[in-house]
Amino acid sequence: MSVKILVVDDDTSFCLMLKTFLQKRGYDVITAFNGNDALQELNKQFFDIVLTDIRLPDSDGLEILKSITQKGLKTQVILMTGYTDIKTAVNAMKIGAFDYVGKPINPDEILHTIQQALIKKETKNSNTVTEPKKTVSGFVKGISGDSAKLYDHINLVAPTNMSVLIIGDSGTGKEYIAQSIHMQSKRASKPFVAVDCGAIPKELASSEFFGHIKGSFTGAVTDKTGHFEAANGGTLFLDEVGNLSYDVQVQLLRALQERKIKPVGSNTEQQVDIRVVAATNEDLADAVKRGDFREDLYHRLNEFCIHVPKLSERKEDVMMFANHFLAQANEELEKDVERFDQNVIDLFLNYSWPGNLREMKNIIKRSVLLTRGNAISLEVLPPEMEQSANEEIQLSYSKESEEEAIRKALERTNYNKSKAAKLLDIDRKTLYNKLKLYNIDL
Repeated sequence: MSVKILVVDDDTSFCLMLKTFLQKRGYDVITAFNGNDALQELNKQFFDIVLTDIRLPDSDGLEILKSITQKGLKTQVILMTGYTDIKTAVNAMKIGAFDYVGKPINPDEILHTIQQALIKKETKNSNTVTEPKKTVSGFVKGISGDSAKLYDHINLVAPTNMSVLIIGDSGTGKEYIAQSIHMQSKRASKPFVAVDCGAIPKELASSEFFGHIKGSFTGAVTDKTGHFEAANGGTLFLDEVGNLSYDVQVQLLRALQERKIKPVGSNTEQQVDIRVVAATNEDLADAVKRGDFREDLYHRLNEFCIHVPKLSERKEDVMMFANHFLAQANEELEKDVERFDQNVIDLFLNYSWPGNLREMKNIIKRSVLLTRGNAISLEVLPPEMEQSANEEIQLSYSKESEEEAIRKALERTNYNKSKAAKLLDIDRKTLYNKLKLYNIDL
């Protein structure tokens, strides 16, 4: 049987053009020009893929996504979006969309995304794990040994119902990992609800987690659905869980143990079925020893632990991530920057990336915006990056590590001896002597 695709867009000519393009590739395509027509088509027949614009004249693509999710259909939803709706599309992926593609549509990208969505659909049907091309937050898989270990752990734990504790520095992609676990689990069609534990005031924590009923306290003017109920059937992601106050930890532990919640002001308990994935950038075991974090809650969250390496510990992955973020920035900013200058590549490989992937993504996006030619040069990078990389090399220049420092300086300067000597703050003759001492051949 051929794959059935529903294309939804109020731009009639674009919609028909995309239909013709996909039909020539063997797909069975139906079109709808607004949300109501799309919902009627979904009621009449099953579609493997729904390809919908986010903005529609009578509703939006999210309403179509919610309808598909509520009905429990195995349809994969791909959103089409302009730059201003990127954030909405990313949030939609948290509630079940497979992916999004930016407008103007790239034919090769849309075909590839459809193929990956079909792979994901077959994965759900067969209960086997097949790795998709692109993950829910648009990140890519690294090639280093640390990355291989990380993804082995994700693939191992994702199909289970075990609670997972993700430990890693800020910016290493902990929420992306949590989303990956959810998308590869049997709960993938259910909600993924992310909670920033550090942003919840202590006095509002009960309401945020468990909800409240109208009139239960001053300011409760309507009923509120809490995070536990919103995530029912799916995954609750507790980001920076170490920031929760001790009192809130007690409430959270009870809810996790009993799988029951009671909204503030209600006398009725509700049963909930959730999987918990938590993340932290601090040592929770040490917090337990200090008495700042409950030991029983720690063990409840830590049925399986995933350690996320820093970007500086994954040198083989640096340029893979950089090129991915370059392509992403080009799409979002509608530019066509092709590459990085060699000096930039050298800097990227020697920089410590204290902000990890988040820092890299922001720096590259800013650089793409500032670049007028086809290559990113040092001139458009923050000057403190080069200064920091140089200082790190100079700090490592000691008797214990001077060979390593010399090698780094040579790599950093593309093996220009004069520049390397200047970077190390030594004269050229001294550098030559050191090269002989350590048998460094150039």
